[in-house]
Amino acid sequence: MEKQQTLAKSEQISGIALHTGVRATLQLNPAPENTGIVFRRVDMPGKPLIPASAMNVIDVQRGTTIGCGQAAVYTIEHIMSALHACSVDNCIVDMDGAEPPICDGSSREFFAMVERAGVVQQDAEAKVWTPTKPLHYKNGSTQVAIFPDPEKLTISCVTSFKGCPVDPQYYEYELERESYKQEIAPGRTFVDYRDLRALMSYGLCKGGSLDAAAIIHNGAIICKDALRFENEIVRHKILDLTGDIYLCGVRIKGNVIAVKPGHPANVALTKLIIEDMLNNQ
Repeated sequence: MEKQQTLAKSEQISGIALHTGVRATLQLNPAPENTGIVFRRVDMPGKPLIPASAMNVIDVQRGTTIGCGQAAVYTIEHIMSALHACSVDNCIVDMDGAEPPICDGSSREFFAMVERAGVVQQDAEAKVWTPTKPLHYKNGSTQVAIFPDPEKLTISCVTSFKGCPVDPQYYEYELERESYKQEIAPGRTFVDYRDLRALMSYGLCKGGSLDAAAIIHNGAIICKDALRFENEIVRHKILDLTGDIYLCGVRIKGNVIAVKPGHPANVALTKLIIEDMLNNQ
C-alpha cells in the first residue's frame, strides 16, 4: 500500500517571472494528509487558496493558469511536474504574485527544492488511479490518450515544429524520481521566434531571456548554452504533460500516448481522467 507524502520542511526560491519581469518568491511548504497541492497567494488579502485541479484551470495559452475568485496563478506546470515526479501528495505552494520564477525554463530548480526539503511519508493511504477504460482527446493534429496500467505511468510523445533542426522528435519515458532528475527535469521551455515577437508586442515575456528558454529560428535552436539533449523539445513536452496531468489530484498510473501535445490537450485529458474517477468511485 502506497502512503501519502509531504515535504519534511519548507524551501524557498526567488527569481524573475517570465511575463511580468518582476522578482517573484515561491515557497514549498509541508501540508497535512489529504490536503493535495494547493497554491496560496500570500500577497493578497486573506491569502486565498487555489487547489491545483484541472477544474480550476482558467487559461491554457502559453502555460497552465488556475484561479479561484479574484486569485490566479500562472505557469504552474513546471512546479506540478516536479511534485508529481517526487510523489508529493500534499503541499502548500506560497506565491507573492501571480507568476512563479521562471528559473532556467525547466523544472530542475523546483525538483532541487523538493530534494533539499526532503520528502516524508504520512499515515494516510495515497490516492492512486488508473483509468477504467482508454480515454482520448483529439483536436486537429493533436491527440492525447491514456490507457489503463495499474503498475506505472509511461508517456510516449512525438512533437513536430517547422524550422527545428531535429524534427520530428520522439521520446518514451516511465515516470520515476531519479530518472526524472536526469532525463526530464533539465528540459527547457522553447518558443518559435515568430511567436516570441507576437508575445513581446503584447507586453509579455518581459522576464524572458536566453537563460530561460530556447528559441527556434530559421532552422536552428538558439540558447545561451548548448542543448542539453538533442531531443530537448520533446522532453520538455513530457515535463509539461507530467505537470498538467497531476491536476487530477491523485497519482496516475497508465500508458499515455501524446502526438503534438500542448496545455489545452493536456488539461482536456486530465478532465476526462477526473470524470472517469467520479463515475467509478
